[in-house]
Amino acid sequence: MWTVTRAVKRAYKYRFYPTPEQADLLNRTFGCVRKVYNLALHARIEAWQQRQERVTYNVTSGMLTVWKKSEELAFLNEVSSVPLQQTLRHLQAGFVAFWDKRARYPRFKSKRRSRASAEFTSRAFRYRDGTLTLAKLAEPLDIVWSRPLPDGATPSTVTVSRDAAGRWFVSLLCEDTITPEPATRTAVGIDAGLDSLLTLSTGEKITNPRHERTDRERLARAQRELARKEKDSANQAKARLQVARIHARIVDRRRDHLHKLTTRLVRENQTLVIEDLSVRNMVKNHSLARAISDAAWRQFRELLTYKCAWYGRDLVVIDRWYPSSKTCSVCGAVAETMPLGVRSWTCRCGTIHDRDVNAARNILAAGLAVTACGAGVRPQRDTSRTGQSAVKQETLGATQGIPRL
Repeated sequence: MWTVTRAVKRAYKYRFYPTPEQADLLNRTFGCVRKVYNLALHARIEAWQQRQERVTYNVTSGMLTVWKKSEELAFLNEVSSVPLQQTLRHLQAGFVAFWDKRARYPRFKSKRRSRASAEFTSRAFRYRDGTLTLAKLAEPLDIVWSRPLPDGATPSTVTVSRDAAGRWFVSLLCEDTITPEPATRTAVGIDAGLDSLLTLSTGEKITNPRHERTDRERLARAQRELARKEKDSANQAKARLQVARIHARIVDRRRDHLHKLTTRLVRENQTLVIEDLSVRNMVKNHSLARAISDAAWRQFRELLTYKCAWYGRDLVVIDRWYPSSKTCSVCGAVAETMPLGVRSWTCRCGTIHDRDVNAARNILAAGLAVTACGAGVRPQRDTSRTGQSAVKQETLGATQGIPRL
C-alpha cells in the first residue's frame, strides 16, 4: 500500500533572547516598518479620494526610495530595506483581500495596539548549522530550539516579532512533508458548548478548562493597579507589562489545549462534523461574550480545518440553523421549545436525552447525510426566534433568567 505524502509550507516558531544591541536594532526596525506601512496607506487613500487612482505596490516601492532620500525620513536607511519592502507587499495583499471581500479595509498601525513584527526574505538573513543571523546584525540570534526543523529544510522567510509581554519570537517558514494518518472508518459529531467545551457523539464530554476565569482575579488586580498609575510614567509601563503577561499566560494555555485536543480528534476519526457557528454575532450577547471568547470556538475550527486538510481527514460543516438540540436522535421528532436550562429531556417516543449528547449525534447524522448526498443540509429556520442573529441556540437563553456562565 502506497503512502501519499504532500509538501506544505509550515512555520516553526521559537523564542529567542536578543542582546541589548540586537533588541535596539529590531525595535527600530519595527518602528520603521510601521512608519512605511502608514505612509503608504495614507498615500493610497489620498490618491483614491483626490484622483480616483489606485496606487500599486510598484508605485509605493518607488515612494519608499524617495522617502529614504529625504532628510526627515533618513532614519529608514539605518535598518534593513527588506522588511520595509515586505510591509508594502503586505499592504498590497490587504487591499487585494478587501477588493475580493475577504477582509476589511486596511487600517493604520498603532504603536501600542499593532503587532510588532518584521519579515525578512532569504536575501536578508543567513541560516547555517543551526544559527540564524539577520541583516544588519553582527551576531546570530540566541534561539531556543524547542523542536528541530525538517531534515534539510532551509527557511524561505523569517519573521521576528515581540509580543505585548515583552517576549521575542522568530518564525521560520519551511517546506515540510506531511504524511496523512492511516484511514479509519470512524466518524464523530462535535457539539460546542460552554459548560462542556465539546460534546462528542460517542457520549464523551470534554471539560471546558476556562483559562480566563482561572486567572480572572489576578488579571482584575493587575488591571486595577494599571488604572492607578500616572499616564505615560515608568510605573504605568511596568503595570501594563504585568497585565500583558497574564493575558499571554491565558492565551498560551488555551492554544496548547486546543492544539492537543484537535490533534487527538483528527488522529482518531476519519470524518469530523461540526456546526457553522457565527461567533462574531454570538459575542454581541454581552452576558456570554466573555465565556464564548474564552472557549475560542473560532480558533478550534481553524485548527481543525488545516489539520484535517493536512492529514487526509474529512471535515463537514452543517448549517447553523439545524435544530440539533430539539431533534430526537432516535425518532426524528422536533420539540417545540427547548429552554437553555433544560439539560435533559424526554421525547414522546420515550427516549431520555442528554441535551448535548443528543445534539452531537444529530450533528453527526446531518454530516453523514451531506457526505452521502453531496449536498448541504439547510433545515427551516426556527421562526420562534424571528429577528435574532445567527447564533448558537444554546446561548440565547442567557438573558432570560439563566445564570451567567
